[in-house]
Amino acid sequence: MALQGPIPVSFEQVFPHGCYVVGAVEQVKDFDASTNGRTVYAKDRTTGELVWQVAVMDADPAVKAGQKTVSVKILSPVEPVVPPSLPGLPFTPVEFDGMTVTPYVNQSTGRLAYSVRATSMRAPRAATAPAKTGGKDIAA
Repeated sequence: MALQGPIPVSFEQVFPHGCYVVGAVEQVKDFDASTNGRTVYAKDRTTGELVWQVAVMDADPAVKAGQKTVSVKILSPVEPVVPPSLPGLPFTPVEFDGMTVTPYVNQSTGRLAYSVRATSMRAPRAATAPAKTGGKDIAA
């Protein structure tokens, strides 16, 4: 099979309605390499970059409540910085670049799950596509 390893995807494919940061950026621990009193942090097997994670909430209204929060792992030599929050919003909107998904079977449920990774996070780009209302194009 030609597909091996992480599958490249766009942000829009994973979060078509956008997403919001709902947790702190944390460095991922390598539980296999860590010992009592000595913490070892995870590195990506392919790139050697440090692995960080941040919890985000999927803004898709059709996603079930129990599946709204997703952990996105970010490969970066330094701690990624959450974009500035926007006035009037309870959560910070965010977009990710260099995204991949890796399917796996969740051992506790026996169900298919996905590991979501990215190379960076940033503030969302301004909407550039015109929105249609009443048959007329309106700049979004």
